[in-house]
Amino acid sequence: MTALPSSTTRRPTAGNLRTWLGLALLMLPTLIVAMDLTALLLALPQLSAGLGATAVEQLWISDSYGLTVAALVITMGTLGDRIGRRRLLLIGAAAFAALSLLAAFATGPLTLIAARALLGVAGATLTPATLALITTMFRDDHRRGRAIAVWATCQFTGGALGPVLAGLLLQHFWWGSVFLLAVPPMLVLLLTGPFLLPESRAPQPGRLDPASVALSLTAVLLLIYALKQATTGSRPLLPAVALAAGTALAVTFVRRQKRLPAPLLDLRLLRSRTFTAVLVALVGAGIAMAGTGLLVTQYLQGVRGHSPFTSAILFAPMGLGVAAGTLTAPALARRLAPITAIAAGLTVSALGSLLLLTSSLPLILLGITVQALGTGPLFALGTGLILSAVPPSRAGSAASMSETGNYFGGSLGFALLGVLATVVYRTGMHGTSDSLPGALAASRHLPPAQATDLLLHARHAFTTSLHVTALVAALILAALALLIHTARRPATFAEPGR
Repeated sequence: MTALPSSTTRRPTAGNLRTWLGLALLMLPTLIVAMDLTALLLALPQLSAGLGATAVEQLWISDSYGLTVAALVITMGTLGDRIGRRRLLLIGAAAFAALSLLAAFATGPLTLIAARALLGVAGATLTPATLALITTMFRDDHRRGRAIAVWATCQFTGGALGPVLAGLLLQHFWWGSVFLLAVPPMLVLLLTGPFLLPESRAPQPGRLDPASVALSLTAVLLLIYALKQATTGSRPLLPAVALAAGTALAVTFVRRQKRLPAPLLDLRLLRSRTFTAVLVALVGAGIAMAGTGLLVTQYLQGVRGHSPFTSAILFAPMGLGVAAGTLTAPALARRLAPITAIAAGLTVSALGSLLLLTSSLPLILLGITVQALGTGPLFALGTGLILSAVPPSRAGSAASMSETGNYFGGSLGFALLGVLATVVYRTGMHGTSDSLPGALAASRHLPPAQATDLLLHARHAFTTSLHVTALVAALILAALALLIHTARRPATFAEPGR
């Protein structure tokens, strides 16, 4: 009678070991996708100088990756349901490794922009596949919850590690080494994935709608293109046409989603006040953090003159702040209602952004840390609030929209606040300089007196752009705190037809 329990406990133990090893393997693409969103923050000055990228091209290099991830993550989730999540994951890993090599050895800005956009397509296959496989591998609710918590922590850890590892590499190698960082983990995934990861498909997968995918991606790209080209001040007709076309396509996309029985984005979920408020907060907080992060990393190098490695160390508190805020949020939620905790955290983030309105380096570093710390409750508790605000039958669509909001917010931060910073900088330079990296490069070919004068004005103009961006970020975060506060009153979700 004692042999049977002994044998039955050994088999689950072996299965558990394989399952947890599979989870550890799934953390690799989760880390890499998040790291690629932030790794270029420190590499951008060297990269721009090496490729001769203009200010507009720098913005495209920064956010073409995140925009394509955000636009395609839901589509790739549906594709994985059809062809198999493990198969999609391995295809995406192979493509990500190959495209990382292409980006590392790009010879011009346009090549790098194209490589980054294609990397976003590959990255969009990895995120939904990892989460779906975790759901398949962990049947027990408690263990699944722990596994998803580890997965979410890896997302934020990857975003925090991106600039730090990039700084370490840039200290000793050229800017392309930042992209090579992704290749070894993807090779490990390709070699061990078939043995450690199960294959799974949805019993009734949703129907792919290529027209919706094309409409959403084209609309976003046209609108972002219009914003960025408007900063150049030349050929105003082209941005105006792009803005009108992008708006028209966006309206067409929304109307199509309302007609489809299985839409790409289930806009009916927005009927829930809590769902809408948290989703808007995820996007808005991503805009504020990405925009200020982009400016602070360039400020540390271009204005303060720190090396990439030193800048990485100085910037690390922002990532640590997010991690600390995320880890402490569950304990905070035991004392406060989740909505209250999120609103309070966003208020703290707004105050942190105001600390950036100074020229004191310690206060600037404290500001980005406090800003990041305050977003922790939103990122840790927001997804749970989104899922609890909708019926169980809509949980998949709600989770997909939450993930899209996370990535889309970061990309919009680079685009919108990056454009704002460029406009402020160009205005301060009276149109004589396109960007701070450009001014630094030009100063090397000028007589000492002229070089000193150019750098003085360029650094002052860039500092002004940082202050303006920080003020806008503070206003965004304060508005989000107020929005979340208004969602405290419970609102029931009405099913269609009810």
